Amino acid sequence: MQTDDKKMKIGLFSIGLDTYWGQFPNLLPRLLTYESEIADHLNEMAEVVMAGMVDSTAKAEDAADLFRCEDVELVCVFISTYALSSTVLPIAQRVKKPFLLLNIQPVAAIDYDALNSMGDRGRMTGEWLAHCQACSVPELSCVLHRAGVAYDIVTGHLQDAAVWQELQEWVDAARVVAGMRRNRLGILGHYYGGMLDVYTDTTLQATTFGTHIEQLEMCELKTLRDGVTQQEVQEKLEEFAHTFRVDNECGSYELERAARTSVALDKLAAAHQLGSLAYYYEGSPGNDYEDIVTSVIAGNTLLTGKGIPVAGECEVKNVQAMKIMSLLGAGGSFSEPYAMDFNDDVVLWGHDGPAHPLLADGHVSLVPLPVYHGKPGKGLSIQMSVHQGPVTLLSVCEDKGQVSLLVAEGESVDGSTFHIGNTNSRYRFSLPVKEFMNRWSKAAPSHHCAIGIGHMATRIEKVGLLLGIPVIVVCKASKERI
Repeated sequence: MQTDDKKMKIGLFSIGLDTYWGQFPNLLPRLLTYESEIADHLNEMAEVVMAGMVDSTAKAEDAADLFRCEDVELVCVFISTYALSSTVLPIAQRVKKPFLLLNIQPVAAIDYDALNSMGDRGRMTGEWLAHCQACSVPELSCVLHRAGVAYDIVTGHLQDAAVWQELQEWVDAARVVAGMRRNRLGILGHYYGGMLDVYTDTTLQATTFGTHIEQLEMCELKTLRDGVTQQEVQEKLEEFAHTFRVDNECGSYELERAARTSVALDKLAAAHQLGSLAYYYEGSPGNDYEDIVTSVIAGNTLLTGKGIPVAGECEVKNVQAMKIMSLLGAGGSFSEPYAMDFNDDVVLWGHDGPAHPLLADGHVSLVPLPVYHGKPGKGLSIQMSVHQGPVTLLSVCEDKGQVSLLVAEGESVDGSTFHIGNTNSRYRFSLPVKEFMNRWSKAAPSHHCAIGIGHMATRIEKVGLLLGIPVIVVCKASKERI
């Protein structure tokens, strides 16, 4: 199975004006201590590739060679003091990765009295220059913008916890982008017929995210399933018992059927190094393929919980959203609108099929269903609710050849839900139910979305910037609205 164990690399270099070093002998060593402090923080988040102080175009060429060789995902520029934009542009043009301008002062404010009492205007100027990070920000922004380089700015000071939180969000976003580019997405079966909103341009998905699309065959899954041993079935049943609360009404026949299919799904994912999977199939009544597809929910839930999200109804766009959530550590569970509760001003969202155990409020129940509504057959299903607390909804949308990300932050709240063998929960947003449903729907997503725990909108906005695609935020927990 695909893993995301490749350590992501972040490039870091400082800029300054080489003319200053002879004029103010103590300035460069002091600025390098600030760079070292920034590097220490970044090293806790990712592997940092250091290019040192770049104060000339020659050094810029060397830095560009280093970053390209090390295949960094993101480049951080520490503006240590005033510096020329000509030392940054060559790196941006050659590395072709997004840039973060680190406008980070050593302290929150200069000690004006101490500076003014130094009595030597040369020394005073050197002290000022050690705090002169903001001076180059407009210049660099202007040049990067005109050059068409994706960039953003992190502003603050070394003692500002918000600076490190923002940098962590950028690193998280860069990790998502890298993970999506390495992802191998399997498509098994075909779309749910007539569900036009779900149909997708897989080439557009590949060119936007870098995702590899692997077309899979049901006959391969059947062959793998036919070869499953009784010992493998028994081990999978033990995994079921460990992961799920198995309902007493689940018969041994259905449990073994689901376990056999789960083992085969694991082998299919391993054979193709899958990082995600979208599936749907029906098959003729009594057909072997129907027997397989009506027994996949438990196994697909286990895969989802292991970082290989699985979306039913062949919802490729939504498994992309689920993978983004998974890479953010937020889970990512298949969901759609179920109902609205105007009395409590909440929406009920959920879905049948595979779920993400990370999100569960208590037990993840494995229960029998006498009928899969809208689908063939019967079998076992997952029933759970999402843990109460902050959540984020994410949809990957397509419109006229453009991919965008649609986001809403809310809360999973207490209250009555349906016990119908599905995942379903109650969500409240900073918008009234009517306004939320209208604004979400008018952004033109498919009717599916990925639910993740935590408030992830700012990270997803950063993912969008790194990918160069729009991000539409319907609402944030802080009541920010588009």
